[in-house]
Amino acid sequence: MGLFSKLFSTSLEQKEEKVLPWLDLNTTSQLQTIKDHSATKTQVIFKHSTTCGISRMVMRQFVADFGLSEKELDLYYLDLLAYREVSHAVANTFNVVHESPQVLVIKNGVVVAHASHGAINDLDIKRFI
Repeated sequence: MGLFSKLFSTSLEQKEEKVLPWLDLNTTSQLQTIKDHSATKTQVIFKHSTTCGISRMVMRQFVADFGLSEKELDLYYLDLLAYREVSHAVANTFNVVHESPQVLVIKNGVVVAHASHGAINDLDIKRFI
């Protein structure tokens, strides 16, 4: 396919969108479950601001690069605008200053790694599986 064909391809030729095994994080009570489950399985929280262009760009790259399965970790998605109380509880529960976007990796009840903004896509989550 030539350059112009790629630029002007029809919607039938678009790529299939990658879907991650997201679990919605929308209650503060889920934080204890995350802590408990982290004793046997790595837990990851992705805090996302749905109105922020940087957050959207980082998420797009995170999704594109993600290569793990739900067998290896539990991946939680937190819409921090819709669930501000949960976002504040995450910061307090795991003793990590709130940023957006932000990823927290939790093992044995504590955050073993976290990153925000562009550093999210530099974080090697596989190291914590």
